[in-house]
Amino acid sequence: MATASPRSSAAVRAAGADQVIDHTTTDVLDAVDEQVDVLVNLAPIDPDRFAALVALVRDGGKVVSTTAFMATPGDETRGVSAATVFVLPDRDRLTELVSLVDSGDLQVEVTRRIPLTELPALHAEAAAGRLEGKVVVEPA
Repeated sequence: MATASPRSSAAVRAAGADQVIDHTTTDVLDAVDEQVDVLVNLAPIDPDRFAALVALVRDGGKVVSTTAFMATPGDETRGVSAATVFVLPDRDRLTELVSLVDSGDLQVEVTRRIPLTELPALHAEAAAGRLEGKVVVEPA
C-alpha cells in the first residue's frame, strides 16, 4: 500500500504497490483499514499529521523517514520505533549511482528542472509540503 498523487500513481504501482491511495483527494487515516508493519515517509509533511499516521503502525512496527530535517515520530508505549535514514553521498557512491543510471539498471524520472537561482523557492515549496516528483536543479 502506498500514497501518491494521480500524476505519480502509475510509477508507484510499477514499483510494486498493490494499492495506491490518492493523497490529494483521500485522507490516508480514513483509507487505511488495517494496521501496517512499516510506515515509510519520503516527503516533507506536517509534523502533527506525521505523528497521527503512527497510529496506523501495528505494535512493534517501524516508522522510517528520509526527511532528515524533521523528527521521525514513534510510539514507545506500543514498541513502535522511529528511524531517520539520511545518506551522505561520497565520490564512490555517486560514481556507482552514475554507472547504474548509465547502464539502465537505475532509472530516475525527473518531473521538473529549475535553475539554481530558484532554489530558495523550491525549499519553501518543500517545507510547505507542496513539492512533488523529482526536481533537478541546474546551474544558472
